[in-house]
Amino acid sequence: MLKKVFASAVFGVEASTITVEVNVDKGVGYHLVGLPDNAIKESNYRIAAALQNNNYRIPGKKITINMAPADLRKEGSAYDLTLAIGILAASSQIKAENLEDYLIMGELSLDGSLQPIKGALPIAVKAREEGFKGFILPMQNAKEAAIVDDLKVYGVDNITQVINHFDKGETLEQTIINTREEFYKNLDFPEFDFADVKGQESIKRCMEIAAAGGHNIILIGPPGSGKTMLAKRLPSILPPMTLHEALETTKIHSVVGRVKAHAGLMAQRPFRSPHHTISNVALVGGGSYPQPGEISLSHNGVLFLDELPEFKREVLEVMRQPLEDREVTISRAKFTVTYPSSFMLVASMNPSPSGYFNDPDAPITSSPAEMQRYMGKISGPLLDRIDIHIEVTPVPFEKLSDDRKGESSVEIRKRVTKARENQTERFKELENIHYNAQMNTKQIRKFCKLDEASLQLLKSAMERLNLSARAYDRILKVARTIADLEGSKDVLGAHISEAIQYRSLDREGWLG
Repeated sequence: MLKKVFASAVFGVEASTITVEVNVDKGVGYHLVGLPDNAIKESNYRIAAALQNNNYRIPGKKITINMAPADLRKEGSAYDLTLAIGILAASSQIKAENLEDYLIMGELSLDGSLQPIKGALPIAVKAREEGFKGFILPMQNAKEAAIVDDLKVYGVDNITQVINHFDKGETLEQTIINTREEFYKNLDFPEFDFADVKGQESIKRCMEIAAAGGHNIILIGPPGSGKTMLAKRLPSILPPMTLHEALETTKIHSVVGRVKAHAGLMAQRPFRSPHHTISNVALVGGGSYPQPGEISLSHNGVLFLDELPEFKREVLEVMRQPLEDREVTISRAKFTVTYPSSFMLVASMNPSPSGYFNDPDAPITSSPAEMQRYMGKISGPLLDRIDIHIEVTPVPFEKLSDDRKGESSVEIRKRVTKARENQTERFKELENIHYNAQMNTKQIRKFCKLDEASLQLLKSAMERLNLSARAYDRILKVARTIADLEGSKDVLGAHISEAIQYRSLDREGWLG
């Protein structure tokens, strides 16, 4: 007897429907075909134990299981429940008239209970597209899948519930969440708050500008000056995620199984801080069966690289193209996957190997040759893509011991959101540009026109500080953002002079 059960496989951030055909015939043997990986091949041991512990069994006949399309590689343990239900239905141990209406997935424990799966959200999106009436999956993933409208999602704890649903007509409890309500409920509670930061007013201002224009930023300062503390608080002042952004972000985290159990939509922007020993595959994504890397996990959020010169140079170089294109494409012989990677890069570094550059009271000083070698680890093209360079100085004791609270993240976020709204209005005709940092040279010329006095100011600053040509466009972009924060239509001299201060690494004496 032949039965068909439906499951799904995830490639990139999209899912493809898999038809599991189970045929029970005379003879003996268990044949699983259709390019399954080792985790799927081992499933018959898990299925046999789970069925036996729930008073069912794998029949002693010839069982042939095909996972179609047969030329598409399937991997992971999420097909256990699909195969088990298919075997029970094909061997007539259970009735299953409406089996084809459901997409069924889950990993089985030996007692028949279910373990969570990866990629529940993209699978649910595909199930709705293909017109399935319901999606049966482990309870831990039910909230994540229930984000998708017009699809009945049933979270189950044990294979017995699924068997009773098909065999005895017992109804499963549908998981229903109000996506919008869940999403907006969690928006205004950032984990880290700028109110905790003592002093550092100029750096907070820099962070506000970076958030308002989506600019990449690098913080340069000695150990203990608060670089990491400031970076961790940046997501709290970024504009709240839109529902579309939240769906995109949750999809990527779902693929790698990083969505918290019993959590629905991600409402807070991601903040990723990889260690400097990271490989380029872990950062950008890839592997023999590609997975998203850190840059995709920080999509719509912040990627923080602490101690930038400590990262391997080739790791930093592979980031150059994704920073420009805001997506990363990984090609393999048989397929190509594209992961979105539109993130804000925040980097920090000590100004020298010892960490105390230009400090006369420093316990250690570095020679010019050591300095050159240290700074040389960061390539010019990578610095090209960082709009704001700012020096962070340690906070004096008076500020540290001050009891007054600083301005809260929610207050700063209001100004940032207003500036972003101005930019959305400005770029509404342009498809791929949403904020100032994404402008190319042509758009900079159009939207950052200067009057004669401002032009002269910029000219003299560039000559006196010996700024490079790459700094010119960056200064104009940052000045445009400063003007947006003030609600000014035009870029004025005051905006240009403030933007010039944020190009520390372009000046003579830093990068020889």
